[in-house]
Amino acid sequence: MLAAGPRIPNVRQISERVAMGRALWRELVVGFASQLSALRLGFTPLAALYVLADGSTTTVGELAESLGRSPSATSRLVDGLVRRRLVERRAEPDDRRQRTVRLTQRGQALLRAVDRARADQFLTTVRPMPTPERALVAMGVAALATHAISRRGRLIREPG
Repeated sequence: MLAAGPRIPNVRQISERVAMGRALWRELVVGFASQLSALRLGFTPLAALYVLADGSTTTVGELAESLGRSPSATSRLVDGLVRRRLVERRAEPDDRRQRTVRLTQRGQALLRAVDRARADQFLTTVRPMPTPERALVAMGVAALATHAISRRGRLIREPG
């Protein structure tokens, strides 16, 4: 005998929820792509900025590993970010061959703008929902964030 608990929705309800999830995802992704296009920024360079967002100094090799790219491709990526003054690269005093990369204030400001626009788009989508559904969304987002933080083992904070 099954324990009393939430009723499992039927297949049609599941199908409808999946379709609604796809529609929401599509709206968020299209908005995100539009924003990146306006910023003239690709997804991988943005990912690199987020890797550096915790304020630590990272080697090009460590950044490459975080992004799943080769060191040479990452070095070229960093060159472009340096030209845009979003990151700065320095030779380490102890080992002049070793290069470290750090997010600049301009890079931090860009990430804040991206985060703000994504939050605004998300809130615009969620606000019209009835209060109980908004509460469910908030709980879901909190659960996803908790999982992401625990999986990475640390909370990403903006330097400052």
